[in-house]
Amino acid sequence: MSERLPTCEMTIKLLERSGCSKKVIQHCEIVAELAVKMAKILQGKGFNIDLRLVEIGALFHDIGRSKTHSVDHVIAGVEIAKSLALPDAIIRIIERHVGGGIPPNEAEQLSWPRKSYMPETLEERIVCYADKLVASNRKVPIEQTIAHYVRKHGKNHPSIARLKALHEEFQSLLGEF
Repeated sequence: MSERLPTCEMTIKLLERSGCSKKVIQHCEIVAELAVKMAKILQGKGFNIDLRLVEIGALFHDIGRSKTHSVDHVIAGVEIAKSLALPDAIIRIIERHVGGGIPPNEAEQLSWPRKSYMPETLEERIVCYADKLVASNRKVPIEQTIAHYVRKHGKNHPSIARLKALHEEFQSLLGEF
């Protein structure tokens, strides 16, 4: 897989050409740095992880923000990624990084194609989780992200439980990170 991925430099150029702001690109770079750090720790514990896929996927995860800053940036990002003929593994990272993932019934409520937008592979989950630990251009505790989701969606929204489960998964894998 890694051999088909663009370099980091080319990825940044593609983000710029797609219209991503410097702020969005900086956010993606910080998410990528954190995701690679997490992936290396997991590799050290024996997990088989494609580091380049994690890094390039994290850099591309918010490419859709070149078109919109709503949750629909996922759909816009997938369209852009397909137009750039990016590998399916990158498209899936873009598609599955929002919240703790979005199941088909919630996707339908967003007027998205009815399918699962839940992160499945370890690489997808790493990028999804790293993104939840970066607000704008700084690392934040997961509790801050969860509080933001509670304010936005209400304390009983299913996305809160998915975020907590994602955090618990990585806390058990990484320890205090």
